Amino acid sequence: MSLSKEVTGAFALMDSLLNHNVSYIFGYPGGAILPIYDELFHWEQNNLVKHILCRHEQGAVHAADGYARATGQIGVCFATSGPGATNLVTGIATAQMDSVPLVLITGQVARPFIGTDAFQEVDIFGITLPIVKHSYVVRDPRDMSKIVAESFHIAKHGRPGPVLIDIPKDVGLEKFLYEPVLPGNINLLGFKSLIFPSSKNFLKILELIEQSSQPLLYVGGGAIISDASYIIQRLSYTFKIPITTTLMGKGIIDENDDLSLGMLGMHGTAYANFAVSECDLLIALGVRFDDRVTGKLDEFACNAQVIHIDIDPAEVGKNRIPQVAIIGDIKNILIDFMSYCDMNAKLNCNLEQTHSWRERILLWKNQYPLLIPKNVNSLSAQEILSNISKMQSNAYFTTDVGQHQMWAAQFVNVLPRHWMSSSGLGTMGYGLPAAIGVQIGHLDKQVICISGDASFHMNLQELSTISQYNLPIKIIIINNKWQGMVRQWQQAFYGERYSHSNMEKGAPDFLQLAKAFGILGLELEFRKDIDNILNIFFKYKGPVLLNCKVKEEANCYPMVAPGKSNSQMIGITKLSSKNNTQSFANSI
Repeated sequence: MSLSKEVTGAFALMDSLLNHNVSYIFGYPGGAILPIYDELFHWEQNNLVKHILCRHEQGAVHAADGYARATGQIGVCFATSGPGATNLVTGIATAQMDSVPLVLITGQVARPFIGTDAFQEVDIFGITLPIVKHSYVVRDPRDMSKIVAESFHIAKHGRPGPVLIDIPKDVGLEKFLYEPVLPGNINLLGFKSLIFPSSKNFLKILELIEQSSQPLLYVGGGAIISDASYIIQRLSYTFKIPITTTLMGKGIIDENDDLSLGMLGMHGTAYANFAVSECDLLIALGVRFDDRVTGKLDEFACNAQVIHIDIDPAEVGKNRIPQVAIIGDIKNILIDFMSYCDMNAKLNCNLEQTHSWRERILLWKNQYPLLIPKNVNSLSAQEILSNISKMQSNAYFTTDVGQHQMWAAQFVNVLPRHWMSSSGLGTMGYGLPAAIGVQIGHLDKQVICISGDASFHMNLQELSTISQYNLPIKIIIINNKWQGMVRQWQQAFYGERYSHSNMEKGAPDFLQLAKAFGILGLELEFRKDIDNILNIFFKYKGPVLLNCKVKEEANCYPMVAPGKSNSQMIGITKLSSKNNTQSFANSI
């Protein structure tokens, strides 16, 4: 819209959202946000935007989150005031911890009632201050378009994150002379790009690489956000540097590649954890040295010099002081660095001196592989997930949180932006609604939700959303009748006192549950049926729920116990080999 016209605040909101190319909105209506939903009705009637009705506000924000991660676009979510707004809190914190760009629109009581404890009034602006990138309360409808434009810029610019816009009910109804603010036409005072010259560090980085005999690339979610997969792989291949990733960094490289070490950290591969413990140069890209990755921090890569590249200056030096630090977009910096190398480096100069390092890593891979239990009488999550990864190599995966999440991280190989998992906050109930957002963003692609029986209970009402829109999501429940990771910790660290972690009593019949929502339900109990059931599961055109009855007492290994270094893993077994090296592992 370009000409001045008298419109309502709700109209200005919808017009501004469309000016920012919003195609889908996830939400749930209620009293305070009704003026906006009434306006939305007309825009939907004209096929200008599509609203996805979730069954809980937490489901809506997780769906918007999944949409944003899978597409790289900003996810948009609507919720009403009071309980509608507070139901967003967990999803907002999830997005903030994992740097996901969201714009959240909440209804609020009318301006004269703010501060009077009116019906369904809550200070969502104040409640969410610690878990948003920025937030607004729209006091004047004339500010609506400007606030939306600023919100979209802030949500995506720099390190992404969620932005909240709280809109009082009467602001949505009030008419005014509308002048739209288009994307890019904003001047945010105090919000400037932090641009640091990086080329002056290139010589030092190149020297460190050339001097290193045991280099390692440590890659996280910032590299996925930056779409830096290609240039990181080029860096790795050029200097033959192995790559290990965080849970957020999965997809940056094919994990079947010789230079890939998979995930490191608490449940990372043994060879990744050995490598990070012994490397002499650690190139950290888009990572924050999280405690689940580092284990005992002062023993993490303790013999290594560190290069840290990240877009957020607050992360550099927070947990580990680097020898070289560059602030900025990873992809752009590495493109410039590789161009610098093309002109200045003897690109084969260090390959010979790192040859023995790569050979040693290969030996670790052979001696300490991720093992798949194949007991004739019991079904293992690892075997199911490994088979699914081979059958659906191009699929998008969402997970919930717990043992199944770690097994999926270990055995499922994904492409960039094809892995959606609550990594920082560890939110049970994330996987199912996130899959809705991913499927909406990629209607013609295969989307697989990997959940546990405990996590699945958290947001199972979203089966109704899947049914309403006939989304062909494939849902896998790794059902061990427990809160699996809680049980594992209780076994290992709490004297086998299983306090309230068993989920068998009161559990639903998952096949009947699926049927109640008009979804096909399947069950897998025996190893001999894996191939047949999975073929039926994936060939079916609509949504399917597969209940996998796995071994109850199975634990997720390797595991780094709290307070231990990454080399002190439990639950790994050294396979026999003609070539023997000293083991740092504790076999159990």
